[in-house]
Amino acid sequence: MGSSIWNRPERGTRGPAPGHSRDAIVAAAVVLADAEGLAAVSMRAVAGALGTGAGSLYRYLSSRDDLLDLMTDAAMAEMRPYPDGDRPWPDAMLTVARRQLELYRRHRWLIDAATRPAAPGPNVLEYFDHCLRLLAPVDCPDAAKFEAIAMVTGVVTLFARSEGAYPLDGVDPVAHPHLAAALSRPSSAPRTDLFDRSVRSLLSGLLAPG
Repeated sequence: MGSSIWNRPERGTRGPAPGHSRDAIVAAAVVLADAEGLAAVSMRAVAGALGTGAGSLYRYLSSRDDLLDLMTDAAMAEMRPYPDGDRPWPDAMLTVARRQLELYRRHRWLIDAATRPAAPGPNVLEYFDHCLRLLAPVDCPDAAKFEAIAMVTGVVTLFARSEGAYPLDGVDPVAHPHLAAALSRPSSAPRTDLFDRSVRSLLSGLLAPG
């Protein structure tokens, strides 16, 4: 296996001087993914958006996987600024989770891109570092904290994926009377409240003392 994108220079030393920066390539790829989804992001499509040939991108990147790694890390930079540690840790972690949900709403492709096996970039590492800093007051093993961070991301992913999915209009009240009755009653809990309660319950369940 070759080195990760994070261990290589921004561009190779051979060939003509490149006409685009790595950041410009990533920005074009993010715009494309936001508009058309992750499947639309290919080296050829991104090169076309930049008005150049696909071959020119290989002066900066070895593969599409490199591009996806860079896109993921660039998107994670939008999580900043992170909350400071002057609030109770559950409140601070909930703020991080809300910000992550907003990020996934802006970049729907990020859910799939971020779950690929890849070496973490600097912004991904910063995310974990800040989460661990917020969880520093919690008296539990680091492994439990990593599990909690991962599970919060799982909740964020679930909510981001489920928005607008599986409409339940037109349920037959004869075939499914309980479901039809439940859907006919107005919800008393806004979705935001459900998200907040889910994150808080998860954190307290995983990181509660003893």
